Amino acid sequence: MNSLQRYLPQDKKKRTLSLLIFDIIISCLASLGAVYVRFDMRYDVVPDHFFMHALQYLPIYIISVVLIFKFFKLYDIYWGSATAKNLLTIMGATAVVTLVQFFVMSIAHLDMPYGYFVLSFAFLTGAEWLLRFSLRIIKAFSDTTAKDDPTIVLYGAGEAGSAILHELKHSNLTEGRVVAILDDDRNKWGRYIDGIKVEGGCGSLKKVLHQVKPQYIYLAMPSATPTQRKQLIEAIQATEAKVKIKVLPGMYQLINGEISVSKMRDVDITDLLGREPIKVNLDEVVGYLKDKVVLVTGGGGSIGSELCRQIANHHPKKLIVFDIYENNVYDLQQELKRTNPDVDIEYLIGSVRNTHRVEEIFADYRPQIVFHAAAHKHVPLMEDSPNEAIKNNVFGTYKVAKAADKYAAERFVLISTDKAVNPTNVMGASKRMCEMIVQMMSRRSKHTNFVAVRFGNVLGSNGSVIPLFKKQIAHGGPVTVTHPDIIRYFMTIPEAVSLVLQAGAYARGGEIFVLNMGDPVKILDLAKNLIRLSGFEPDVDIPIKFTGLRPGEKLYEEMLMEEEGMKDTPNKLIHIGSPIVFDDDHFENELKELNEVSQADTPDIRRYIKKIVPTYVMPEERK
Repeated sequence: MNSLQRYLPQDKKKRTLSLLIFDIIISCLASLGAVYVRFDMRYDVVPDHFFMHALQYLPIYIISVVLIFKFFKLYDIYWGSATAKNLLTIMGATAVVTLVQFFVMSIAHLDMPYGYFVLSFAFLTGAEWLLRFSLRIIKAFSDTTAKDDPTIVLYGAGEAGSAILHELKHSNLTEGRVVAILDDDRNKWGRYIDGIKVEGGCGSLKKVLHQVKPQYIYLAMPSATPTQRKQLIEAIQATEAKVKIKVLPGMYQLINGEISVSKMRDVDITDLLGREPIKVNLDEVVGYLKDKVVLVTGGGGSIGSELCRQIANHHPKKLIVFDIYENNVYDLQQELKRTNPDVDIEYLIGSVRNTHRVEEIFADYRPQIVFHAAAHKHVPLMEDSPNEAIKNNVFGTYKVAKAADKYAAERFVLISTDKAVNPTNVMGASKRMCEMIVQMMSRRSKHTNFVAVRFGNVLGSNGSVIPLFKKQIAHGGPVTVTHPDIIRYFMTIPEAVSLVLQAGAYARGGEIFVLNMGDPVKILDLAKNLIRLSGFEPDVDIPIKFTGLRPGEKLYEEMLMEEEGMKDTPNKLIHIGSPIVFDDDHFENELKELNEVSQADTPDIRRYIKKIVPTYVMPEERK
């Protein structure tokens, strides 16, 4: 908050009352002062009747000023950010006041010289301009910014940056003072925007940050690509300045005139992915979801709930949310009631392991599209409870897939994972078996197109590293990383769901859809970046601790098995792995044996998993 603003009334009613009092004083001075000036500022030569007429009209003059100013909404403007347009508004209001004054005094036979009306108009207009623009005038000639306000370096001297700067300098609703501006456009270097110099571009970052030591950097570049934003954020971090970064998210705000400090958001780790977000063909998605009954198993989870949100926007006939965890379903229910009140949605509690419950849902609702997102996914927990991983992931998928075929669903889309490729843990092996179930059912089914969608780690999902790192940083560290060289592919939840929905449109049966997720990300770099984005220095303010690889954890994940091959789709970021041929009858017999073993909670269930998934690396086989 600007220091001058600290002494102004912050309550709107008090500000309006203050203006009313000043307007009454100005009205008296304008009315009586005009008489005095009209007669050469000599009180002794002013005719008594002119002075008396001015006094007689003064109460009406004051009332007319207040009412006309209110009509022109002059009491609703925050004058610390007044513009040239407001000057014209004041002039229009004072002109109306003077016209009313002229006609009323003429009708009431309160004769006055014509020069009096011109002078009273000029005095009233000038005084009101001075009053309303006093804050702007003082700011123009003095540094009225509080020295204890947060200091900001603004990156971006275009339209968005100018709007942010103007608001910071002239609004009492924002805090912070801009101490320097940077921009990549050389033509803007050395120029001044609202009194602040554009110091240079990215090459001047280190020098400027170390000179002014800001607390924040505001990136006001709505047209920047994800790659450009990533490069700039990395350049800021390379300066080792302890600074928090905020960004203006996108072009739509510039187009819609929504540029403001309130629209700035903290830099998210997704800003460091450095690639364009996945785009889907909405016409294709709407084409197969509109007016259909859609079932989402695991609908309360990270991926499942986002699937439900996006499906609800594509006009399904009915959406069925099915999950075993009622708290998540309740939260999603309250959200969708608010955001999509007109969509017919059923919220059902139950387990995909319960054959009768699954059959009941398919018999009652006859879903045409099925998205199967229900699964146990935490690798370390599934290593400790391998039988539960098999019961839930493998046979939950098998039961839902069998029901989808029995009740002639059009499409069945399995949510899979990169951990299914050459799995080194039970969770990944269970997902590989789920993909095999999908391919087997695709070859056997006469009604349903069965497909799987495989992607990497999802930023912000339950159990992902980002929420864990954020909690650890909030508690002062240490941030725990299993291995300095561990890498992962990452995508956002909306991207993952976009892929799933697009895969449903491409489904012809048996495909495993794989996303081109760009370059893998080193988890250690992710941790360091998140610490810096939080305004701290890694291993100085927040220590990083290496804990060692967990059971079943790989240093890197693979997205595609060698024998699958690769085909493109119309969406260049989505590829198709060719179906792997295996003996369906033999596979089904092995599943029956695995089911018996898992139900018996056999300790050596991994040996049976290995029989079905030869690429699975058992603990004793790991180096």
